[in-house]
Amino acid sequence: MAENKSRKPDWVIAKERAKKASAAETIWLFGLHAVRDALANPAREKLRLVVTKNALDRLGDTAGMEPEIIDARVFDKTVGLPPDSVHQGAALEVRPLNWGKLDEVAIAGEGLPLMVALDRVTDPHNVGAILRSAEVFGARAVIAPARHTAPETGALAKTASGALERQPYLRITNLSDGLEALKAAGFVTIGLAGETDAELDDVLDLVDGRPICLVLGAEGPGLREKTRETCDYLAKIPFAGQFGSLNVSNAAAAALYAATRRFKST
Repeated sequence: MAENKSRKPDWVIAKERAKKASAAETIWLFGLHAVRDALANPAREKLRLVVTKNALDRLGDTAGMEPEIIDARVFDKTVGLPPDSVHQGAALEVRPLNWGKLDEVAIAGEGLPLMVALDRVTDPHNVGAILRSAEVFGARAVIAPARHTAPETGALAKTASGALERQPYLRITNLSDGLEALKAAGFVTIGLAGETDAELDDVLDLVDGRPICLVLGAEGPGLREKTRETCDYLAKIPFAGQFGSLNVSNAAAAALYAATRRFKST
């Protein structure tokens, strides 16, 4: 049998399939706050709004969507949310947001020249809380690897309390490559590591108002070795007392606050 020379390479076929699967991906956002903010976001592609009558009265404007009103007793079964979801009788099926390219957001994005990078932070509640802090402190974006990091989910959106709709969350192919791209754009990368001697305030003094990317790892394992090697500096958040450990979302908030103060003082 003659060889089919026109057949695409396997890696090309796999990439095209992954792209199609990503384009078809949908997620359910739930809870009145998360649903209301998504409805108000013109950049969000909205597919299906499912609510109870009571939730619809509390939700208000549906942004032109025709809601499906269902009985509260069959809500969970109809939508298929996880059993512990606090949905308040409101759920919205959407497609993930597309925030654009990393270099565009880092250089020309709104907010302070401040980024947050997450190294395998898989808990959606932690990522949601970090997105909320990033928005509060004016960071341009939160970035994370596409694999082994929490994707957009209803739980993440609910914890983010609306920040998912406004705070860029870019999931990239390779975190180390992303950090190198930020460094090429003028950012200083600071990895948070509790075992290092340098304190965050001292490192912030050294960078003298330059754009900053704060890099945080998962609770327990922390930053991976490759990520640590890519960072310009490693720093710790000083603590008092014998118990000196913050969870990753609290550490992000503390680090963002410290960095923000430096930008406002320059």
